[in-house]
Amino acid sequence: MKVLQPCAGLLTNHEVFQLLTDRGAMGAVDVSQGGMGPAAIECQVYRYLCAAPAATQTRAAVAACTERAASFGLTRAETLQLVNLRPSQPVEAHLIISDCEMRLPGDRVEQLLQAVEETLPAAPEVEGTEEEAAAVEGG
Repeated sequence: MKVLQPCAGLLTNHEVFQLLTDRGAMGAVDVSQGGMGPAAIECQVYRYLCAAPAATQTRAAVAACTERAASFGLTRAETLQLVNLRPSQPVEAHLIISDCEMRLPGDRVEQLLQAVEETLPAAPEVEGTEEEAAAVEGG
């Protein structure tokens, strides 16, 4: 195999999720047969993305979010992380955006989070979260 274009572009988690869905990565992988081949890795990535915001996003939603984020002067990498992580709290935005306080003064962070909330659907509910929380609280 020969790499034709190294780093030809960035992919959102949604695009990777769609690719894996189209390839049928959701099937069970036999771990007894080594379990670390390409099919097993694809299956693990697919399972991770099923619980991530990528699972509920659409191409149109990603495009709308990217378009709205453009007015905030974010880099391509920051926009990608914004789409992939779908921050909902200011602290999350500060972790994504370099020099956030200087670049997005005043209520600009809140405006950005509002734009994300309006364009990207929420992450899927993960089963077992309530039971895990109760187990942690219970001791």
